Amino acid sequence: MSPTAASRPRVLSGIQPDFGLHLGNYLGALRNWARDQDRYENYFCIVDLHALTRAPDPQRLRELTLELAAMYVACGLDPARCEIFVQSHVPAHSELCWILETLTPMGWLERMTQFKARSEAQGRERVNTGVFTYPDLMAADILLYDADFVPVGEDQRQHIELCRDLANRLNSQRGDVLKVPAALISTVGARVMGLDTPDEKMSKSIAADRPGHAVMLLDPPDVVRRKIARATTDTEPAVHAPPGPGVANLLEIYAALREVSTDAALAEFDGKSYSVLKGAVADAVIDALAPIQARYAELRSDEDGLRRLLAASAQRVHVVADATLRRVQEAVGVR
Repeated sequence: MSPTAASRPRVLSGIQPDFGLHLGNYLGALRNWARDQDRYENYFCIVDLHALTRAPDPQRLRELTLELAAMYVACGLDPARCEIFVQSHVPAHSELCWILETLTPMGWLERMTQFKARSEAQGRERVNTGVFTYPDLMAADILLYDADFVPVGEDQRQHIELCRDLANRLNSQRGDVLKVPAALISTVGARVMGLDTPDEKMSKSIAADRPGHAVMLLDPPDVVRRKIARATTDTEPAVHAPPGPGVANLLEIYAALREVSTDAALAEFDGKSYSVLKGAVADAVIDALAPIQARYAELRSDEDGLRRLLAASAQRVHVVADATLRRVQEAVGVR
């Protein structure tokens, strides 16, 4: 980490190693994280404990954890300028989570969107307890590192509010124990929608069931072209203003990758056929993914080196996490 890191606001971000990463993850988050490395003191976590709520195959979870670590670096995160570590490698996450659970009214967790959605889909009696207490673990992830900001989309704001409520509750009971973080809502990242369903945000879990939903960061060029070619467009014969959701999504992807405004992208393709637009979007995606995929292959070819990178980072963040955990333990009387 840079010697001047302590003078910058600290940011904590995490992604689950549950499915592969897609283009929306890159344009909406990872690319911006890489660009902001010198603006913040960054802690990037691979939240493998959260992934357990889906009962993944153990070996697949191990593989996805390494895949995500390599993808972090391949997308531009520099281990010399930020921390990249695995959640389960730092036991303080689970220890703080239990203390936070004792502070959390059940009503707060019952109102959480993810729990309600899973309950409706699976039936309340079938949803595992981890889904119910997931927000407490997420709060522990954030609070352990005295994070000033947490980059999230609007759909995650509810989790940050609960994290803030828990920090304020403990502070009101036991004094100034935890830093209260703020949500960092990006205004520059592209909001990429599903290729097959442009009315909903591109999703890793949906892509696992419907491959045509998303371009994955490890998709080869022929797969990228096929997915883009099949993307939903409009009923009109050509691109025109105002574009419908499907065309607008393709224009957004093109604009983000070619770093032009969406208005400029619309002007470039106005009156042209959808096949022309889709060909240009596919070219832009393939050009962007080529260096990422090359760097990823290089990193995965040295698995021992990747593991050492993760272990070294976990060792450094242990110091911060354990200090916070001790403060909380002392505040509640278990130390």
